[in-house]
Amino acid sequence: MKKFRKVLDGLTTSSPVNTGGSPSCGSAAGTPTAAPTPRELEIQETLVSENFQICKTVRHGFPYQPTALAFDPVQKILAIGSRSGGVRILGRPGVDCYCQHESGAAVIQLQFLINEGALVTACADDTLHLWNLRQRRPAILHSLKFNRERITFCHLPFQSKWLYVGTERGNTHIVNIESFILSGYVIMWNKAIELSTKTHPGPVVHLSDSPKDEGKLLIGFESGTIVMWDLRAKKADFRIYYDEAIHSVSWHHEGRQFMCSHSDGSLTMWNLRNTAKPFQVTFPHGKTPRDSRKESCKPILKVEYKTCRNSEPFVIFSGGLSYDKAGRRPTLTIMHGKAITALEMDHPIVEFLVLCETPYLNEVQEPYAVAVLLEKDFIVVDLTQSNFPIFENPYPMDIHESPVTCTAYFADCPPDIIPALYSIGVKHKKTGYSHKEWPLSGGTWTLGSQTYPEIIITGHADGSIKFWDATAITLQMLYKLKTSKVFEKPKGGEVGRSAELVEEDPYAVQMISWCPQSRIFCVVGISAHVILYRFSKHDANTTITSLEVRLQCEMEDVISPSDTENTPCFSDPSGHSPQAPSPRSTTPDGMRDSVPCLKVKDRAIRMPPGYQAELVVQLLWVDGEPPQQITSLDLNSAYGLLALGNCNGLAVVDYLQKTVLLCMNTLELYGSADPFQRLTRSPRKSRQSTSEFCMRGLSNFYSDSKKRIRTSYQSLTELSDNQVSLDLERSKSPTSDHVNGHCTSPTSQPCAAGRPRVPGGPEGPRLGRRGPGRPPFRKAQSAACMEVSLPVSSLTEESRENSFSRSRSSSVSSIDRDTKEAVTTLQFGESYGRKSDALPTPCLWVGTSLGLVLLIPMSIPTDDQERLEEPVTIAPTGSVLTLKGSVLRFGFLDCSGAVIQSPHEVWRDPQASEDPERQRRRKLVNFSPLSSQEACGEGHLAVVCSERQATVFLMPSQARLYVHNITESSFVLRADVVSVCNSVCLACFCANGHVMTLSLPSLRPLLDVNYLPLTDMRIARTFCFTNGGQALYLSSPTEIQRITYSQEMCDNLQEMLGELFTPIETPEAQNRGFLKGFFGGNTQTFDREELFGEAAAGKASRSLAQHIPGQAGMEGMKAAAGGAVGDLARARIALDERGQRLGELEERTALMMASAETFSKHAHELMLKCKDKKWYQF
Repeated sequence: MKKFRKVLDGLTTSSPVNTGGSPSCGSAAGTPTAAPTPRELEIQETLVSENFQICKTVRHGFPYQPTALAFDPVQKILAIGSRSGGVRILGRPGVDCYCQHESGAAVIQLQFLINEGALVTACADDTLHLWNLRQRRPAILHSLKFNRERITFCHLPFQSKWLYVGTERGNTHIVNIESFILSGYVIMWNKAIELSTKTHPGPVVHLSDSPKDEGKLLIGFESGTIVMWDLRAKKADFRIYYDEAIHSVSWHHEGRQFMCSHSDGSLTMWNLRNTAKPFQVTFPHGKTPRDSRKESCKPILKVEYKTCRNSEPFVIFSGGLSYDKAGRRPTLTIMHGKAITALEMDHPIVEFLVLCETPYLNEVQEPYAVAVLLEKDFIVVDLTQSNFPIFENPYPMDIHESPVTCTAYFADCPPDIIPALYSIGVKHKKTGYSHKEWPLSGGTWTLGSQTYPEIIITGHADGSIKFWDATAITLQMLYKLKTSKVFEKPKGGEVGRSAELVEEDPYAVQMISWCPQSRIFCVVGISAHVILYRFSKHDANTTITSLEVRLQCEMEDVISPSDTENTPCFSDPSGHSPQAPSPRSTTPDGMRDSVPCLKVKDRAIRMPPGYQAELVVQLLWVDGEPPQQITSLDLNSAYGLLALGNCNGLAVVDYLQKTVLLCMNTLELYGSADPFQRLTRSPRKSRQSTSEFCMRGLSNFYSDSKKRIRTSYQSLTELSDNQVSLDLERSKSPTSDHVNGHCTSPTSQPCAAGRPRVPGGPEGPRLGRRGPGRPPFRKAQSAACMEVSLPVSSLTEESRENSFSRSRSSSVSSIDRDTKEAVTTLQFGESYGRKSDALPTPCLWVGTSLGLVLLIPMSIPTDDQERLEEPVTIAPTGSVLTLKGSVLRFGFLDCSGAVIQSPHEVWRDPQASEDPERQRRRKLVNFSPLSSQEACGEGHLAVVCSERQATVFLMPSQARLYVHNITESSFVLRADVVSVCNSVCLACFCANGHVMTLSLPSLRPLLDVNYLPLTDMRIARTFCFTNGGQALYLSSPTEIQRITYSQEMCDNLQEMLGELFTPIETPEAQNRGFLKGFFGGNTQTFDREELFGEAAAGKASRSLAQHIPGQAGMEGMKAAAGGAVGDLARARIALDERGQRLGELEERTALMMASAETFSKHAHELMLKCKDKKWYQF
């Protein structure tokens, strides 16, 4: 059968098409001529597979589930580890690097090799990794896997190559950083504690060398035991046994005393002269009641004790609050002298670090800031000002301020749009930040040579919209818009009712449509509403126009002659309002009917400069059933039209005249052209409740038992088989002419459709009919929170039907099983609505979930004045095309293969003060196919992509020039026609993780990489392509990952990324002076090499840890591991490493030469001195 179908496709492709008689440019109008074949088009395609390579570029946002923090005080860069094995390294603005451990194990600790350009990470799988930061894309040089012990704490002394590693068993091992091999020197727990101790001291929770003597190592055990271990003598200097568990230890810089934090909320100070008991015990947040019993407090998880040269020392700690104060937020406490300041945080504190001027622990620390890592935020507190303000964070750490529900990516925007948005958004920035510069100033970054304006838009669960400047792989907030301000807040008595309608987040953003040229912006909300905004630089006092659309498909009702006669479809034509609202009614049994989910503010509102709401379109409740969510949207600023669709039908709105032009059920749009010839059925006695959660071609149907989508390769857009058959009530458009099907826009036509139900009819009362399958609205789940469980091998036959694995079929029987046909995509453009059309006209392309494409031609007045007064005519009698699978995307090419841009209006400020006598004219830019007819003949190409195949049609003959089956085992989630390398291609992202590109118009496969296996709905809902070979998706609930599939951008990526390491001289240690060195310090130098080296300590047991050589490669090498590009990349890295080694060798050689010269000089002086002396004079 497949072979036969291929033969038919080949015949269709190769044979000339003569359907409809399309006149050519040279012939008289109406003369039939044959449509050109692909050979006659002669489109030169320039894209080849070598133009494509996929790799990650940069990750924005807050690291999801952070676990660890580290800071390099010399390089001034900071690292954040996460539970998923990721590491973010931050420096000055623009220096932002993301690394990922292949194992995915959580990062439990980070340690910088200060001013060495390297980082040590300790992971939860008991593996140590050494990262090289001297390249733009850091890579692992060495790994060390512990086999028998679990890592709990690491410490690396400054300018040391020996790393101390504490374990869960209480032992301390020592690792050589250069070779990443264990030393034979081990501090066993049973030697560290006294032999008389009967209990195990617990895991090692702290390791640090004494600032006074590097040969002394302080070991803190969880049980409260502290041991000062003499590394030379291999014995304990002293042992401290304290009743409370220890969480952290911090030294005074002189090395004579240290401070501990404990699990009872206390801080203890210990002096090395007397370790029998602490000389000071404080409960910073504990009060002493009258009975002299201390108030119980929460543990102090970490304390930092930092000294200042000209003031009292700082004691900074997290935790320690009293238990009786329930509901208090997490607190960071700063004790400076007698002043105690508690800084309340919005989220729990994960870790904090005090940033100091010097890297030496035996010098006065001079702290200037505190970096605080919270569960969902990162802040830096300025310690140099008494009110402790925070620094303004230059990184976009607040993407997840409200959960992200949708994304949009626009590359190569008009150059004036970013300054316009920034100038408005900067006025609403928060104040009260520290006036000092951001303290993380490490690394270097330049703008790069290839930059163009890029904007990312994110929609959120609270209804807010954020515009981000994404130029040159950075991300900066431009402007924030709150869509909830359009609606009235529910009053006290309506809270319960509104909670019934929408559980949470009634303003959550589902979809975004933006025209950068005209700056018109449309937002689709979860409450079945659309808001249209215009951009203005001036404030305004205006009233928002509200249109209500009754778009509902009743499944049981059958249209009969009596119903048609008794139920008028039109209102009284003498109405005066532009759009008469539908009568809002509540039936005796409490059903809601003809009311929207939200109430638009009906008074004049002051709107600040920026995006100002002009129109709200809301779908209405019908007979106690809520409106289905909107699944598709498109607007065209040149036409002044807005189209929206859902699983019930299609509505077209004229936003210039503020009227509804078309409101029809999907089946009505076909008329006699319905390829399936579906008929209405008699009503069923029991009506099953269904609920569709559709979003841009992705229908989330939750089963009642599991409420998860069982899919990996199964279609997210498929309707389940066990739903009710389609019983249609053809809800006639109020603006429809029932004779010829044409729709106009008179000034008073409400969108009432269908007939009112009689309560207590055959179905009985409808109150409380919402079953488990049809909640009125679900909680607006963040795109970050939705999951897709992997398919289970032991699925029953019934569960298989519910899991959307059924392939689509064009047979009537399979269509009958589908309850509704959703409108999945819409596109306005200049095209040919019928085969017989001689010239292109404004058209609306409609794609449905059954793989059908409907062309709806329109007649739009061209004169500005006529456009505002004369009606727009829509004739839903166009052509119907078919594809396999749900239609996802449309694109239009001219006969030379170039993209035909949609017509648009040039932006003008609607609130600008102009001459009242001068008529304002709309400036339209119309990219019509007519412009290329002289060179290429008449017509244009239409690219249609569904979830299973892509097809290129020749218009107006509608001949299928090329057909490509994209996937058989999976399905396409996202498809876009994008420009790459001065050409155009079709980019697709499939549910099995493959990213593919196809040439246009021939649909040749150019790239197919198994890049990103789909694990949850967050990726499916947020993945989007854009021009220039770029794409993005929400990699975690708090992070946006940008990728490129362009070889050119991959090659230039090194230039665009920032340098993490910059050569800086290590600051010299302060001269301690003769008296301090004589009385207060040990003058004996500590040679760790002599103590820990193989000659003295021997080799460690091979079974204890396994050394793993690092894969010093870039991420981009994986996609082209076997090709020339991969070899070139490996050669570059090898060359870089060889250059680094040669540089180090050159430095060592120079030091040896200098040392030899010094020795030669001293030897010569000694020789001259002793030259004339006799033997007895010595």
